[in-house]
Formats: sequence, structure tokens, C-alpha cells
Amino acid sequence: MYSKMSVRNVKRSFKDYAIYFLTLTFAVCIFYSFNSISSQKAMMDVTNSKAEIIQTLSKIISMTSVFVSIILGFLIIYANNFLIKRRKKEIGLYMTLGMGKRKISYLLIKETFLIGLLSLGFGLMAGVVVSQGLSLFTSKLFEVNVSKFNFIFSPSAAIKTSLYFGIIFILVMIFNTLVISKYKLIDLLRAGRKNESIKMKSTKVSFLLFLLSIILIGVAYLIILKFGFNNGISYVQVYVILGIVGTVLLFLSLSGFLIKVLEKSEKFYLKNLNMFVLRQINSKVNTTYISMSVISLMLFLTITLLSTGVSFKNSLQTTLKNNTPYDVTFYSFSTGDEEIANISKSLDKIGLDYNNAFREYLSYNLYTSDEGIKQYIYNYGNDKVKKNLDSNDKNLDCIAISDYNKLRTMAGESTFNPQKDEVILISNVNDYDKAVDKFIENNKTMRISNNNYRIINEKALKDNLETSALATKFMVAVLPDEVVNNMEINTTYLSGNYKEKSEKIENGIYNVFAGFTTRKYSYDEYGFVLGSTRDMAYDSSVGMSVTVMYIGIYLGVIFLISSAAILALQQLSEASDNIERYEVLKKIGTSSKNINKAVFSQVFIYFMMPLTIAIIHSIVGIIVASEVISMFGASSILVSAIITAIIIIMVYGGYFLTTYVGYNNIIKVKR
Repeated sequence: MYSKMSVRNVKRSFKDYAIYFLTLTFAVCIFYSFNSISSQKAMMDVTNSKAEIIQTLSKIISMTSVFVSIILGFLIIYANNFLIKRRKKEIGLYMTLGMGKRKISYLLIKETFLIGLLSLGFGLMAGVVVSQGLSLFTSKLFEVNVSKFNFIFSPSAAIKTSLYFGIIFILVMIFNTLVISKYKLIDLLRAGRKNESIKMKSTKVSFLLFLLSIILIGVAYLIILKFGFNNGISYVQVYVILGIVGTVLLFLSLSGFLIKVLEKSEKFYLKNLNMFVLRQINSKVNTTYISMSVISLMLFLTITLLSTGVSFKNSLQTTLKNNTPYDVTFYSFSTGDEEIANISKSLDKIGLDYNNAFREYLSYNLYTSDEGIKQYIYNYGNDKVKKNLDSNDKNLDCIAISDYNKLRTMAGESTFNPQKDEVILISNVNDYDKAVDKFIENNKTMRISNNNYRIINEKALKDNLETSALATKFMVAVLPDEVVNNMEINTTYLSGNYKEKSEKIENGIYNVFAGFTTRKYSYDEYGFVLGSTRDMAYDSSVGMSVTVMYIGIYLGVIFLISSAAILALQQLSEASDNIERYEVLKKIGTSSKNINKAVFSQVFIYFMMPLTIAIIHSIVGIIVASEVISMFGASSILVSAIITAIIIIMVYGGYFLTTYVGYNNIIKVKR
């Protein structure tokens, strides 16, 4: 009997369950799709390095999913609470007819199980389809050929999704049982007559809180714009706390004086149903300022994560070509033991036949002078460069002109023939290169190791001098061989180009690097050699950018649907509580057209309030994030901002329209 009754209740209340069901289905779809990434490499022809990066990405996604499941757990419990509240009178009627609380709880458990099972089933089906597209998108990002298209189903992702959501629904069932056990019959039957009562009556107090919130948020903005992320965790904690407290106080204060301010404009306040709409919004914000603050902060994270995730990927790719002039680079930091630092001997001992594998190669050193680069470029750097140099001055690196010319020849570039009293300057790290450019523009000579040298290039050259995923040369001086030979060796390199590129060579070199990092090759016998191939650098760069982008999209979309769903449920709950008020409007002669306009205005303003604050926060957040991203290369935020706007319009706008329609359907019950 209870099974049939639960099915009938779900069918009858489908309009109430619609947003709940769609949100659950969407959440399951996203959860499965991202957790199936580890299975997607089955349809890609990938090297060892790419396979490892995809595996690392899947592990990070897996860890992130724990946090996501907590967010979704709170969302589902909150949504379920709305459904219980919506049905208080119905539950009261069951109790009046003699049904005990235990049986009512059992009925709700059946309904929760049914909704959970349906949303899980439809969500997994949608997730399997979406994951195919995500797989193709991943292969495109990693620039690999899809060897064969297989319709991939990930059993591990499906089991994980079912397990996580199963636990959430068990918690929901327990929550329902506890809630029902505390209900009294009189409260259930009079549920529709109770009004929300937490009110701030003092306009002066509200206005003072509003000013305080603006001050706190403004100070948070100033601190983060001035110091960014370069001054330790203490500053981060300060502006995070100031921003959160300021946002909460902002929403808390709005209900206390917003109407008072708008009342002064009688032309606006008394027009149509504006007075009714504003009082409805004021009443709701008055009791939901905490959730509104949380929603605004989640939307802020959504906008920032989505915008900067794509931008970070583009930033890395803009400089990657210049950072990988050779097929492979090995390097070893100097320890004072020339035998250990000898890369050629280390590779010979390992058995890597680089003489036959490489068409050309060069062993060379990077030397360290006694001078720090701060004395040269500090006055020409921007605030970020100055802050970095204040906390960590870097020694001026030097390279012999003979080695530099050979490296340029290997990279297909022209060579230089400077005099013995001349120097060439190199810089390719973002912002530092601009400081070096200004230094060259304002200085014709520079002093290195007690000798004066004339600078012969008009701007800093961008050579990376090695193959790596990132630009690594803050400031390097190209000097005569006899000068650098008297300096201390900083790093020893061996760079080369293949005779013929093959996956066998690529995987062989990858295994050499892996052998050093896993201590397969002992330090005393082989030294310690690091490095990268061009493909590994591309893989590492793409892997880093894809990880940041996917985490941004994953969390961003989850935060977005959570925020929109909570707002939707709050407004639908408001509609349920205020059916009688709309009935009164109808009785006094208000047209359906004006009521529809009032509903639209109310829902629109309610959705826009947290979004507007989030957008303002995001402008500052994106500025700071862009400064961090610029360290990896120049990139425009415009494209990712447009993509983010489209996603928000589609998802957030979709929830808004669904809420508007649902709100109208609820209040039309008695109209």
C-alpha cells in the first residue's frame, strides 16, 4: 500500500519535485562525467607521460569529489526540507486520519528512495553521454589522436556516484524521520498561517551595518589588490574573513532600510504592485540573509573559477613554443663534484644511447655571478616585480657566448659576434622581461664581476636556453667564454634534437627521468639528472592547465546549480506560504497580468541580488587571479569571461525561468 501511495504522491507532486529532480539529475550527470576521466584514456593513443598526467588529473578530481559531495549533501537536505515544508498540511491530514509518525516517515522514505533512484538512473544515463563528449574534448586538449572511438562506460565512476549519492539519500531519510518526529499536529495544520518573524526594526542600526559592510568589503578589496597572494597566508585570511563578514552584514542590513529608502520615491513605490513586491523581498531577505550571503559567495567562486580556469590554459600555451626550442633537455644542479654533475657520464652509465638517438646535442653550463638582478632592474619593475625581489633577490645568471651561439644554431636562430667588452641580455619571465627592457633603454652599460660591459641588444632576448614547460630565465647575461669560466657553475645542461622522433625514444627518456625521481638510480653512482622533452613539456603544461580548467568547471558548475537551486526553492517556498496573499490581491481587483508582472519582478530581483554582489566581488578576484596567471604568460580574460557569461545565462537563467513558471503555478491553485 505504501509503495503505491508513494508513487502516487510523487506523480501528483511532480511540479513540486521538478526542480529538485532536475537538480539531482544534473548533479549526478556532472559527478559521473568528471569521475570517469581515468577511463577515457582507453580510447586515446597516449605516451607514458600523458597517461601519468591523466591519472593524476583523475586523482585530483576524485579528491575534489569528496568536497563536491558535501556541497551536494547540504543542497539535497535543504531541498528536501522545502518539500517537507510544502507538505505540512498534507502530513497533518495524514496524522488526523490516524496515521502514526513512524508510518509517515516510512512513506517519506519510500518517496525519497523513488526520487533518488530515478534521478540517479537518469543522471547516470546523461552522464555516460556527456562523458563521451568530455573524452573527445580531453583528447583535443592533450593534442592526441583518438585511436578508436569506443562508447565508454566507467563502472568505477558509476559505483562511486551511486555510493556517494546513496549515502546522501540515507542521510536525507534520517533527517526526514527526525523532522517528522518533532512535528506537532496543531503546527502542521496551521503551517500556512505562520509568518516569518525575524525583523530588524531600527533603520539607523541597519544603515550603520550597511556602512560597516561597505567599509569591510572595501578594505578587503584594497588589501588583496595591494598584496595579492605574495605576502603569506595571514593576508589571505584577513581579506577572506573581511569579505565574508562584509557580505553577510550587507545582506543583513538591506532589509532594515531598503524599503525606507525606496518609500521616499512615492512615484516608484506606489506604482502598480511595487510596494507589495518590495515588502515580499524585504521579508524574505530579512530571514534568509545567511543563505543569500553563502549563495553570493558561491556565485563569486563560480565566476572566478570558470573565468580564470580557461584563461590559465591559454596563458600557458602562449609561451610554450618559445619555452621548448629543443627536443630534449637534461640538467643537473652543481654540487661541487664534477663527476656527479657530469650528465653525459650519467646517461652513459644508464645506457641511454643519445649519440645515435640525437641528430645534434650540446653540453653547456649556466654560471652564477656575484651580482643580484635587483640592483639592475628594481627601479624599472612593476609592483609585483619589486615585491618579489624584496623577498627573494636572484643572482644574475651567465652563459658563454660560444655555447649561446651553438644553442641558437640548434634552435634554427641566427648567431651573434659581440666584442669582449659587450654583453647580451636575456629575459623571458613575464614582467621581468619588461623591467629588463626598461633597464636596457636607460642604461648603455652594466657592471658585472668588476668589469663594465656595453649592452648591444635594444630589448631583452626571449631565449629559454632549455626545453621546459615554463619560462625560466629571469635575467641572463651572455659574456665572453674566458669571463664565465672563472665563475661558479650553477647548472649543467645537455640539450639535443632527435634524428627521428618516435614513441620508443620518448618513452625511453621519460623512463630515465622517472628513474631519477623514484631513486631507481642512486645519487652516489649516477648523480641526479632532471629535465624534459618537448612532448613532456607540452604534456605537463596541458596537464596543469587542463587540471585547473576542469577543477574550475567542475566546482563552478556545482556551485552554480547549488546556488540557483537554493534560490529557486526559497522562492517556491515563499509562493506556498503566500497563496492567500495573492488570493486577496485577486479579490480586490488586481489583474492576472499585474500579478504575473509582480511575480516576475520579485523572482528576478531575488535572483539578481546575490548575483550582482558576486559579480562585483569577481571583478576584484579576476584582477588578482589574472596577475598570478600572467606569471605563466600573457593571456586575455575576455574569451573565458564570455564563456562564463554564457554558462551562467543558460544555467542560472534556466533556473530563474523555471522558478517563475513554478511560482505562478503554485499561486494559481486558488486563483
